[in-house]
Amino acid sequence: MRVEFWRRHKRKLYVTLGVCGSGFLLYKLYDARTRRLSDLQKQFADEKENEELIKAQIQAHFESVQRIADSTTLPHVMDLLYTRLAENLDLTHSTERLIQGKGQPNTLSTTEKLELWDRLKILSFTKMVSSLWSMTMLSLYIRVQVNILGRHLYIDTARGLGSSHLLDEAELIDKNDEQQFLACVDYLSNYGLVSLISDTEAVASEVLTGKQLRDFFNASVLHDTIVHILDTLMSMGSPNRWVGYLMPEDAGDYKISHATKFELLMRETRAVLSSAEFSNIVDISLRTVVSELLKDLSFHCGENNLSSGMPLAKLVPRIAQTSQLLLQESNRNRYIQIIRRIPEVELFFTLLYSSTPT
Repeated sequence: MRVEFWRRHKRKLYVTLGVCGSGFLLYKLYDARTRRLSDLQKQFADEKENEELIKAQIQAHFESVQRIADSTTLPHVMDLLYTRLAENLDLTHSTERLIQGKGQPNTLSTTEKLELWDRLKILSFTKMVSSLWSMTMLSLYIRVQVNILGRHLYIDTARGLGSSHLLDEAELIDKNDEQQFLACVDYLSNYGLVSLISDTEAVASEVLTGKQLRDFFNASVLHDTIVHILDTLMSMGSPNRWVGYLMPEDAGDYKISHATKFELLMRETRAVLSSAEFSNIVDISLRTVVSELLKDLSFHCGENNLSSGMPLAKLVPRIAQTSQLLLQESNRNRYIQIIRRIPEVELFFTLLYSSTPT
């Protein structure tokens, strides 16, 4: 009976057992796959959380460097620049001699007076343009430095760190390299300024040739004169020769395989400053500052006077005093704030921070 039952139903039993076995196997495979998927999702979530934490730490460090640059580096740089410009372009002697000659007519001949006035005219424009150029360049240069540091920190961390707690232990950019790199912004005031003043004076002398003290200058003529001096200064010599005012000529000549982190940062900075994109925002920034400076000069001279025109002799003392406006404390310097808000400048630094180091 049992044999007969087995013979009659064994095929069905085999099929049933096969189906049950396959089902169990599929269940185990599904369960294993589900567990694996759950583990991967958890791992992905942990990595994402870890990555966000690293980004937050990087951003915090970047913002810290930015605050130091704004609250310490920039004020120090502007103060040093103002001092160096005052030392190298002291107009007191010429002014006092003219005042003395006015009070004591016999002390200066007519020729001597004309020579002094002509000298004062050239030096006044030299001081204004040197101040304007330096303030604009240094405010942009410091932002280049901060963005390069922040970008290196982000990319080096993304490449080399597996967990956020290693961030403080990793030697991404040595503190000494970072401080040495930021301190390079003083190069203009300590070394490059003498060449800048000399070149600006030569250009101003050329541009102002034929312009007499009795000539009437209005806002438009003054604007065109300043821009002419700036354009000529920027195009002197080899392309981007002006970068040499801001940093040593050999910065950027290091071979990558033998360069220190500091040298690589300097190399990259020179590449940025020499780029066509940076030259474009420099041009936009300089012209914007010129326009804003003329608004302030119009206010101090009396808007109607500068709009309708006034003798250059009366304008020269105002021009000589503009460095006080251009180089005042950075937290109160409206020109620096205006440069920061220029759309093209904001876009440039956004792209700079997100690009890959060379």
